[in-house]
Amino acid sequence: MNVKTWICVGALLALTSVVMGAFAAHALKATLSDYALNIIDTGARYQMYHALAIILVSLVSKQLNIRLYMTQACFTAGIVLFSGSLYLLAITELRWFAYITPIGGMLLILAWVSLIFSVLKANTHV
Repeated sequence: MNVKTWICVGALLALTSVVMGAFAAHALKATLSDYALNIIDTGARYQMYHALAIILVSLVSKQLNIRLYMTQACFTAGIVLFSGSLYLLAITELRWFAYITPIGGMLLILAWVSLIFSVLKANTHV
């Protein structure tokens, strides 16, 4: 995917983070426990951080003229698995979703590691 597409992916994930946070704070507040609302808040917060990271990484890849596909893909998959599993856990109360969350967390960590190594090995002077 090109830079424009990745920026749109990041923006869409940021948008859904805001929507999910607002939905929980208003529509679900009366039906979910404080614990469940905190789980959704954590998911939305991490989703926003990493959605913005996708946008930033896209701009960095353009500036440094390097491909950061692995980083962007890991951020995207990490958001889906980490935040998505937290949303589902909070809304459905199905505890097995908690087993998916660490996989998403590891993908987010892998994305940061991938970014570090990709930038360090880049043959560029900025």
